[in-house]
Amino acid sequence: MERDSYSHQNTEKELRVRKIKDGTVIDHITPGNALNVLKIVGITGKEGMIISIAMNVPSKKAGLKDVVKVENRELDPEQINRIALISPNATINIIRDYEVIAKDKVSLKDQIQDVIKCLNPNCITNGNEPVKSLFRIIQTNPIYIRCEYCDRIMEYDDIVKQF
Repeated sequence: MERDSYSHQNTEKELRVRKIKDGTVIDHITPGNALNVLKIVGITGKEGMIISIAMNVPSKKAGLKDVVKVENRELDPEQINRIALISPNATINIIRDYEVIAKDKVSLKDQIQDVIKCLNPNCITNGNEPVKSLFRIIQTNPIYIRCEYCDRIMEYDDIVKQF
């Protein structure tokens, strides 16, 4: 009897997030940013898919991390680029039939085009001209980007507010 009680207590103390059959696992998210990652890829929770979120989970490499599991959905390259803006060390795992079939780190290129808008209302990209926004990465962690047209510098909070 005592053994069963002890076993039951250990099970209750363990955190278990079940494996997903098909979908995407976004791992190594900067701690406290899981909800921003969902926002930045356009997932609200109203789509009907199962979403698991673990925040501030112990990590051997980073100390703490967030993890997001989205069942029955794979992210497209544009969404992955968006994640890199706010969590440059994240990894994307594509899961099919409970197996990881692809694992990639997000990466920021030297420049980002047409993902976010410049905050300068007078920038040519915000006018009637058919000019796509273009930003050069100044620094990755924390993120700083510069508009190639008006030289406006934007940082993490400016980026997250757009999603």
